[in-house]
Amino acid sequence: MKKIIINGGNKLKGDIYVSGMKNAALPIIFATILTGDMCSIENLPDVTDVNLSLDILAAMGAEIRRTGSTSVIIDTSKLSPECPDNGMVGRLRGSTYLLGALLGRFGDAKVGFSGGCNFGVRPIDQHIKGFQALGADVLNEDDCNHVTAGAGGLHGGSVYLDIASVGATINVMLAAVTARGRTTIDNAAREPHIVDLANFLNMCGARITGAGTSFIKIMGVEELHGCSYTIIPDMIEAGTYMAAAAATGGRVNIKGVIPKHMETVTAKLQEMGVGVDEKDESLIVTRSSALNGTNLKTFFYPGFPTDMQPQFGALLASASGTSVITEGVFDSRFRYVEELAKMKADITVDGRTATINGVERLCGAEVKAVDLRAGAALVIAGLAAEGTTVITGVELIERGYNDIVGKLRKLGADIRLEDTEE
Repeated sequence: MKKIIINGGNKLKGDIYVSGMKNAALPIIFATILTGDMCSIENLPDVTDVNLSLDILAAMGAEIRRTGSTSVIIDTSKLSPECPDNGMVGRLRGSTYLLGALLGRFGDAKVGFSGGCNFGVRPIDQHIKGFQALGADVLNEDDCNHVTAGAGGLHGGSVYLDIASVGATINVMLAAVTARGRTTIDNAAREPHIVDLANFLNMCGARITGAGTSFIKIMGVEELHGCSYTIIPDMIEAGTYMAAAAATGGRVNIKGVIPKHMETVTAKLQEMGVGVDEKDESLIVTRSSALNGTNLKTFFYPGFPTDMQPQFGALLASASGTSVITEGVFDSRFRYVEELAKMKADITVDGRTATINGVERLCGAEVKAVDLRAGAALVIAGLAAEGTTVITGVELIERGYNDIVGKLRKLGADIRLEDTEE
């Protein structure tokens, strides 16, 4: 069993480099299916979700060749449309993107039910609505999602999403790029990884405009081809290290970021009295006084990211006064609060709202990561706490953070990873 052990109290100082974005890498990896060709992908984060997605493609017959720690060549020319392994698919939320990619290339997709972090119900009704608008039929299967284009193939259509779902926007884009005619997506998600996917697909020969806005247009093309592409930096990883720097004090230069992606996180930190100095591709985070409490509400991009909510919960736990966090995306994203309570945090949850009364200092404790970002929140809390914090459930943290222990140790944190057999 893996454990992260932190002796809190050290101020973080120095430079840290951000890895590629996991949430951009997953749809791009599965989008290579559409090319039936060779693609070279750079700046891939070395995290378990990305590695699992590559394993899924390999099991389907793709040729995967690592060319470096953050680069890979994917050849999907011999990939089989057969149902991918349910065991692997069930461990990865992003495996849902296989539906759009397989439907777009082969006209038929049978994919087992996806996994990932448990934030409550995350239905794919908007995905299905989009596929149906393109002419696909949805078949009832006991052990998988099954969509098929039938003999007529996919055609362009008008899709209005009831919510600005990232997953549905991605899946409709994947299915529509080779459909006949013009597809529009209204109320599309605007996240940076939507733009990154569109840029990748366009480099492969697709015709997509409007990505990054709420209205995306796709003109179908007959086929795609391979390309070389570099994944954008991970805004959530960057935000996590910004929060860690704020929690501990000191001065951290976070390099290899796109500052515009960080605007809502930067604004909230500044409200709390944290200095954020923006450079071309870096952010310098400095804290020299007590943290002020603040209120925040998560929402779809460009709102405050839900994937940063737990990290700010940990940060606000030792900020002065009373703070309120309102979760505007998921039904159940406050499970980490029970773990922070073991560290003497004073937080009350009522539905989608958490009220946080800041304490002078958190105390080290034995805690467990209950999901990916909750695990990051516990790391932040442990760095700021008095005493020793032991975190289990490390495998969840490793789903989305590339060498988080090593990176924090280089900043002066007293942190280590232990892997013991039990």
